[in-house]
Amino acid sequence: MPKLNLKKILLTIESAIAVFLLFNCVASAQSVTQGYKSDTLLQNGMIVGLDPRDVTKVEPINSGQYNLLHGVVVNPSSSIILVGNNSTNVYVSTSGRVSVMVNDQNGNINPGDYVALSSVSGIGDKAIVTDPLVLGKSVSAFNATDSAQQIGTVTVKDSTGQTSSLHIGYVTIDIAIGKNPLIVTDNSLPSVLSRASNLVAGKMVSPVRVYVSILVLAITAFVSGSLIYGGVRSSMISIGRNPLSKKVITRSLTQVVIVSLLVFLSGVFGVYLLLKL
Repeated sequence: MPKLNLKKILLTIESAIAVFLLFNCVASAQSVTQGYKSDTLLQNGMIVGLDPRDVTKVEPINSGQYNLLHGVVVNPSSSIILVGNNSTNVYVSTSGRVSVMVNDQNGNINPGDYVALSSVSGIGDKAIVTDPLVLGKSVSAFNATDSAQQIGTVTVKDSTGQTSSLHIGYVTIDIAIGKNPLIVTDNSLPSVLSRASNLVAGKMVSPVRVYVSILVLAITAFVSGSLIYGGVRSSMISIGRNPLSKKVITRSLTQVVIVSLLVFLSGVFGVYLLLKL
């Protein structure tokens, strides 16, 4: 029986470990992609989510579909690990460093900025505090005023119906889908009030503004409620004393109710402005 060469065995083991570590380092720097089908024509760099009707398919998603967020469409030649089959027509990276389409909806993007979903399907933007999730962190910049970085424009409408033009380009990001680190939880404000104020204002609101808004709303509700209560009470007493004046009293009561509603609506509008501005 030949003798075992311990030195050669140790060298073989060390070589295997070195190759394994090298492979892991390369894999961590490159994207690992999975093949999917798609009913939509997708470009490299588009942000996609899993089709809720068929998890073998992906589709471009926007800021209203964070629950579907999955990854970025990439060129399969840029990845060292590919998983797919004959029905695959698009590859999606869920990790690694990739190039992603972005616009300037929330301004220019600098290295270190987080990238989230924009209102345009398939295209990201600079993350802000109202984004629940982020796709990853940018390692390059996108300056919308630099025509060399622009690949096109898209027109969008805001909540008031006004249109604006957004510039589209690319940034390189390290994919790390997760909770938005920009979201700051303020322990001085109950979570219910925090969510409600953020929903109304579309941004983080200071506790002082929230509590002042509650006070204004409470005072407005008390005043309008007092007007209605006083008007109804006095009207009932007046009708009881003089039934023939019912029509005039009813008209007066209607006016009191209208004034009370206007007071209350004015308070609600004031609260909205206080939170929004």
